[in-house]
Amino acid sequence: MKILIQNGRVIDPASGLDRVCDVAMAAGRIVAIDRAPSGFTPSRVIDATGCWVLPGLVDLAARLREPGHEHEGMLESEMAAAVAGGVTSLVCPPDTDPVLDEPGLVEMLKFRAEKLHQSRLFPLGALTRGLAGEVLTEMAELTESGCVGFAQADVALQSTQVLQRALQYAATYGYTVWLRPQELYLGKGVAASGPLATRLGLSGIPVAAETIALHTIFELLKTTGARVHLCRLSSAAGVDLVRQAKAAGLKVTCDVSINSLMFTDTDIGFFDSRARLSPPLRQQRDRDALVAALADGTIDALVSDHTPVDEDEKVLPFAEAEPGATGLELLLSVAIKWSQDGGAPLTRALAAVTSEPARVLGASLGTLQASVGQIVEGGVGDLCIVDPAAAWTVQADALASQGKHTPFSSYELPGRVRCTLVGGQVAFERG
Repeated sequence: MKILIQNGRVIDPASGLDRVCDVAMAAGRIVAIDRAPSGFTPSRVIDATGCWVLPGLVDLAARLREPGHEHEGMLESEMAAAVAGGVTSLVCPPDTDPVLDEPGLVEMLKFRAEKLHQSRLFPLGALTRGLAGEVLTEMAELTESGCVGFAQADVALQSTQVLQRALQYAATYGYTVWLRPQELYLGKGVAASGPLATRLGLSGIPVAAETIALHTIFELLKTTGARVHLCRLSSAAGVDLVRQAKAAGLKVTCDVSINSLMFTDTDIGFFDSRARLSPPLRQQRDRDALVAALADGTIDALVSDHTPVDEDEKVLPFAEAEPGATGLELLLSVAIKWSQDGGAPLTRALAAVTSEPARVLGASLGTLQASVGQIVEGGVGDLCIVDPAAAWTVQADALASQGKHTPFSSYELPGRVRCTLVGGQVAFERG
């Protein structure tokens, strides 16, 4: 199918392209930028006047809840939420049921996702069997089946020796290990340690839970030379340690969730379980440090941390509620709002959800490496068309995701995805 997008403001943070021009696509690829090639006869023309034409978003943290947690989210509903938010590529953690520790499970998940013809799915394989933290998985076989890295999801590793062996093995074969920095025993609370948690009588998770884990990871990186991606940094102290690690030349990248970027622990209010998240929302100084670090590139990417939660598991007392929030449909709008609020220039905000997360994935993207998260001639036709003037209010019932809980509920956000294209085909269009 040949598609011509006309009169849109084409913004590609990776190349610096930012001008009103046309984009022509054929056979799933971008064949021309600026004007259609001679003899190009489109089967469809999309008028993008007044809209931005952006690379499809790349989200490094999105739980789809299949297999095993279909009561919280189905592959169909969460993939629909992804394209509704302009997300054309997403990474899912391995904490499904059963855990993604066998090649057959990974292949099945990728096959089902491909049949939907919506977002591209890049699974993470389990670092240890069953995420039990004892025996390493067959990383080579999982990579062949389609895994882009290996993770423990939110399950903290108890054994430093197991982590060391995992990093040694990963370094030998060039794999990336994705780690959520959280010390096992200090990370068992339900809210960030501080005056608010004390007043509310909630068990706290100190910043040390993050920094102790980071110190351990960085010391092991010095001896193994492995590559690590740190998932969902949450504290100012953690930011400082990452900045030092990068300055020392360690192979480290990291991300922050839209929730930690925009909210603090005070947003828990009167035990609002929509703000029951992992990592927990921390104090204002932590949020300020995260905002600054994302702006200056210390934090590489912004993620939705999409975790749909069942109604019965969320409408419980705060300490008993399941942590998590829906976010796929909010990622782009939050990035734009962050820029409008003075957090960073628009190009940096867009890079944090397109080219930068694609760079984190790097060689694991295979043949897509040179074009995911970018708008380039010959590149894959993954694009989203956004109306920047269309403000919208987050309403739970209007979300495509099966999960309806988010701390952004009732917030007005800027920018509305009008159309999403994946592989040169329209995967979503707003009526």
